[in-house]
Amino acid sequence: MASTAFAQVVDTSNVNKDLIQTADDKKYTIATVVKVDGIAWFDRMREGVEQFKEDTGHDVWMVGPSQADAAAQVQIIENLIAQGVDAIAVVPFSVEGVEPVLQKARERGIVVISHEASNLVNTDFDLEAFDNHAYGANLMKVLGEYMGGKGKYVATVGSLTSKSQMEWIDGAVAYQKENFPDMELVGDRLETYDDAAIDYTKLKEALTAYPDITGILGAPMPTSAGAGRLIAESGLKGKVFFAGTGLVSVAGEYLASGDIQYIQFWDPAVAGYAMNMLAVAALEGKRDQIKEGLNLGLVGYESLTAPDASRPNLLYGAGWVGVTADNMDQYDF
Repeated sequence: MASTAFAQVVDTSNVNKDLIQTADDKKYTIATVVKVDGIAWFDRMREGVEQFKEDTGHDVWMVGPSQADAAAQVQIIENLIAQGVDAIAVVPFSVEGVEPVLQKARERGIVVISHEASNLVNTDFDLEAFDNHAYGANLMKVLGEYMGGKGKYVATVGSLTSKSQMEWIDGAVAYQKENFPDMELVGDRLETYDDAAIDYTKLKEALTAYPDITGILGAPMPTSAGAGRLIAESGLKGKVFFAGTGLVSVAGEYLASGDIQYIQFWDPAVAGYAMNMLAVAALEGKRDQIKEGLNLGLVGYESLTAPDASRPNLLYGAGWVGVTADNMDQYDF
């Protein structure tokens, strides 16, 4: 792999170089298509994609719509098909929305690698950072402890068609029913379109409708900021508790102030790097190596699992990061 002065954000000291070694030093064109460009989560993913480019010399880049919009994401993929890229790594806003266009891509011989899309059919391999239900269960474990195991809570998702986020909430609710029977999810899951301002507005409406809510469970990353702002402005610190996906760069001020208590995430830079690794391996005819037990040599992806025997192309890593005010200084992205 190339030696450069590029700022390394992904620890590749143990990366599986054999998996991405190409015959005759061949270079591929690979586009990573995300739900929405310009938010911190995918800014971080871009860093991993750009590091992969710097490390390997492949022509790779990241692109996404300026707002979370299924039709806009589909159009981007249509454009990439027309360009004749070798592979597309995609984080779908709507799995159902991208199925037809990804089928078209694969029919044209384009390799598709997906992430946060465990029910996607038209993909060569779907790589998840962890088991989605376990991720959600851990969020609920923390939220339930802060709420003292009782009270009403509300839940948000970026989209009702976002399979992974819906599974996080499914896992959380199942854990709540088993372990915190005195807690209750109120209202429907709030669809917030990965937008902190919409999170703020919809959560404010929910608190108006259910003034006795004492917990917020956030699947999409921006909820951490929307909830933090609402709790701070409404003087609800210590009365309404939060646990959800987030980043320190987005919600750190609210962690530090105590307005929210806990955020959980995986490193999207590593996920972006890992997706591109699988794309190159598939393009190089190494599909037989992409299976349970594969070690990508990246943190959290040292031994992939494939628990669904009917879908061996659905692969999981292991691990997430849990952050509170006590350890937030360790995570500066």
